[in-house]
Amino acid sequence: MKEAAEKPMRYGYTTGSCATAAAKAALLSLILQEKQTEATITLPIGQTATFRMESCEFTADMGVAGTIKDGGDDPDATHGALIYSAVHWKESPGVELDGGIGVGRVTKPGLPVPIGEAAINPVPRRMIVETMEEVLAEYEINRGVRVVVSVPDGEEIAKKTLNGRLGIIGGISILGTRGIVVPFSTSAWKASIVHAINVAVAGGCDHLVLSTGGRSEKVGMELYPDLPEEAFIEMGDFVGFTLLMCKKHPEVKKVSLIGMMGKFSKLAQGVLMVHSKSAPVDFGFLARVAEDAGVPETLKEEILSATTASYVGDLMMAQGYRQFFAKLCQYCCDVGLQHVKGGLELETVITTMKGELLGRESRYGTSN
Repeated sequence: MKEAAEKPMRYGYTTGSCATAAAKAALLSLILQEKQTEATITLPIGQTATFRMESCEFTADMGVAGTIKDGGDDPDATHGALIYSAVHWKESPGVELDGGIGVGRVTKPGLPVPIGEAAINPVPRRMIVETMEEVLAEYEINRGVRVVVSVPDGEEIAKKTLNGRLGIIGGISILGTRGIVVPFSTSAWKASIVHAINVAVAGGCDHLVLSTGGRSEKVGMELYPDLPEEAFIEMGDFVGFTLLMCKKHPEVKKVSLIGMMGKFSKLAQGVLMVHSKSAPVDFGFLARVAEDAGVPETLKEEILSATTASYVGDLMMAQGYRQFFAKLCQYCCDVGLQHVKGGLELETVITTMKGELLGRESRYGTSN
């Protein structure tokens, strides 16, 4: 019997697209003095998209419209958020843009928005301004407008994001470079890594601690309690990418990698994207590491028949072979240094789910 085709993932729209559509509806309601139920905008990728307005109100001087963000099938913290744009007349020409309730303010250097301004990124800013200019030109209006973007639940939603650590206070960021949200896209995570590194470097950090997740990050914070919060960056599975982004900054002298046995077993064997589906754990490789650490033949056979890297770690721990983890850390350091062509100190820390240290080693690589 033929299997049913897998249902394609549904795209969504960015907060920047939603704010732009709401601003267009608000401006049209102000000009026409009529309630707008939808607005069609051109996305940065060149496609058009129509957004339904959840609400639209107007007076002689101001229009306000709101739309609900649809993130598609992407697990986005802002999915379902109500995004408002209020448009006010101003006598002088041009478009002013600001953030209201629930849109964060930038308080640290290193982001693409200056300190003190609303966290509305460059592409959404351009989308809103150009859309306002197009509508004003279409209706031959010589006045300017002031646009204020608000997200009523933005401050609460921001608690689920990295905004606080990046120095964005009071709400979410208005984001998007393409206008659409690609389901389970890696681009958003990579962008957040780049922003986090930029903020850390701008804040004077020369030692960055990269973790694969929240548990390993907690270990890093316990190991380095004197480092500022922005020095700790969740890289997820993107080890190779994050190391290269660190290497772009000569100010970064030391990088610590902190993670658990499963992902770092892959890193040690040369896999730089350590997602569970990226590559299988090579148990033959782990057996060779064990041999280098002086593990007897009987235990090597047990490693070769293992089904998870975590089991191998538990076995080595139970038998007291700490040297196994030291060797594994050294391999991780060597792989990372080779990837970035040296030029910094690289430390690897392998930890258990409970936060117990299994191994910790550092290597320094000179630039090639």
